[in-house]
Amino acid sequence: MKKQVGLMVMIILALTVVLSACGSKNDNGANNSNTGSNAGSASPETSEAPASKLKIGMVTDVGGVNDKSFNQSAWEALKKVTADTGVATKYLESKGDADMEPNLKAFVSEKYDMTWGIGFLFTDAMTKVATENPDSKFGLIDAAVELPNVESVAFAENEGSYLVGVVAGLMTKTNKIGFVGGMEIPVIKKFEAGFKAGVAAVNPDAAKAMKINYVGDFSKPDLGKQAAATMYDAGVDIIFHASGASGNGVFNEAKSRKDAGKDVWVIGVDKDQSLEFGDAITLTSMMKGVEAAVYKISTDLINGTWKGGQVVTLGLKDNGVGLPDTSTKNVPADVLAKVEEYKQKIISGEITVPTE
Repeated sequence: MKKQVGLMVMIILALTVVLSACGSKNDNGANNSNTGSNAGSASPETSEAPASKLKIGMVTDVGGVNDKSFNQSAWEALKKVTADTGVATKYLESKGDADMEPNLKAFVSEKYDMTWGIGFLFTDAMTKVATENPDSKFGLIDAAVELPNVESVAFAENEGSYLVGVVAGLMTKTNKIGFVGGMEIPVIKKFEAGFKAGVAAVNPDAAKAMKINYVGDFSKPDLGKQAAATMYDAGVDIIFHASGASGNGVFNEAKSRKDAGKDVWVIGVDKDQSLEFGDAITLTSMMKGVEAAVYKISTDLINGTWKGGQVVTLGLKDNGVGLPDTSTKNVPADVLAKVEEYKQKIISGEITVPTE
């Protein structure tokens, strides 16, 4: 399997190829100063180079910046941008859908050089704010807004989810597998569809009996915990979640069960969630290259090579999705070999993974 560092490197290379049609130099950052961003977001020593005059903002979806998932990945990317370049970075959290548009507008009014919206739920707000502010630059993760001042990055979540479905289908001992989703929106349906297809490829009976629960929110760990408890009580031994911070509750429930001697697992999402929740309960994770994508496009802005109007979709062939190297701790070599076999079939086009 590809190493986690390799995943990020390959995404950066893929984005470099796709976005190499360079735009013009950024020319509206000269009047901005590197003033106080959120704690930890600004490097203690900033350069006097032009890059240090730039400001990049980020608006989270309802999961918040510490969701241990894709919002957190995006923020970690911007913290790295600050550390590497001295650019000022700051985030605003959206407590609900109604916060997204005003949060984007807040960065525009403060003349930030680029503002990120993190998540599919930003589609409408981003479209409106970017249309109304054509001279402002925006980045968008997990959705596509085809405007000249927006750089959009989406991922083939269905392809990566297919691979963790193969893992679950081969490793379940009860032949009962669960999926916990956040909101029933297209991007999460892609996770579900790919996962179920992967399970079906190696274990049709488990796929037919799969238990699926959409908790209706990305920021409610208690709902994730309840959904997991119901599934584990029904005999499910492996749950794949795609529910943002709500998934933290899935891990909490799995830990309680594991501590009580139950053989249950969680498959993480977006990041290598074993680094947060431990190897004892994290079977593997379906990683997305959010951090690498945000870092690459943000540094394009700094380097004067940013170009809007692009919609980039990263899948298995780009190493934009995949399993972390820590999978070897819990997933046997023969299962990982089978994962690699299916991965190559998807890349070659022999297998087309459903999206819904």
